[in-house]
Amino acid sequence: MMRNFKTIMIALALVLGATSMATAQNKIAHIDTQKLLEEMPERKSAEAQLKKLQQTYEADFQASIKELQTKAQAYQNEAAALTEAQLKARESEFLKKSEELQTMENNLRQAQQTASMTIQKKQQELIEPILKKVRAAVEKVAAAQGIQYVLDSSNGSGVIVAKGTDLYSAVKKELGF
Repeated sequence: MMRNFKTIMIALALVLGATSMATAQNKIAHIDTQKLLEEMPERKSAEAQLKKLQQTYEADFQASIKELQTKAQAYQNEAAALTEAQLKARESEFLKKSEELQTMENNLRQAQQTASMTIQKKQQELIEPILKKVRAAVEKVAAAQGIQYVLDSSNGSGVIVAKGTDLYSAVKKELGF
């Protein structure tokens, strides 16, 4: 009975050892996706489109600011040229102009917020397909090399040491650049 117990324990130890060896065979690799994205031609094209959109909004915004400043200056000049009695007589007119300037300023702020949201949405639209393409390439390269886990080794990703297999070159080649 003691002999059977030893045999069972040895067999169990061998099975557990083989299981842990099989588990230890999981292949892990890493890739700096941030670096890869920065080098992708599609990313550069997306950034150019975003920059053009931002410049368009910026030009419109600057023109609106200039118009607001011109109207405010004209209002101040007109008010400065009048006497106290004339100002009182035209008080409702100047109040209306003041409200108009305030409305323009509020519209400008709202337009700026809308432009900012539009740019963010456009950025998401342009980047999403690029990210999908990178992910597909990483998955394909990892599968071809028998790698089960791929960690992102970009700065701030949480990977402290990345000395294993680096898929950067293989994925870059897969993407064709």
